[in-house]
Amino acid sequence: MFDQPFIVPALIILLISVPLVIGIIPRNNFYGVRNKKTLSGDYFWYKGNRFGGWTLIAASLTYMLTAAAFPYNNAVVDNFSIWQIHLGVLLLSLIGSLVFTFIYIKRL
Repeated sequence: MFDQPFIVPALIILLISVPLVIGIIPRNNFYGVRNKKTLSGDYFWYKGNRFGGWTLIAASLTYMLTAAAFPYNNAVVDNFSIWQIHLGVLLLSLIGSLVFTFIYIKRL
């Protein structure tokens, strides 16, 4: 599994999302979902970051499932299309995660 092209970024995103979900990151200007609303109070900070953490975990797991379903193999000549699938799934799931998170925060 570690020979997949974007597994390390997916694992890093998964690991940095866990503290957001369990709510141990206080309001700050460096780490977490930061916008005007989340920085305005603890309620919005923790609710927004918990939801954002879950969506980032879902994005990471989506990539990992894709990597398992469409494994990248260096021995295969035409691997560029598989690489594009991996990149597309990772980017689309991360973008979707951010969009869903900011829509959620806006509705708080």
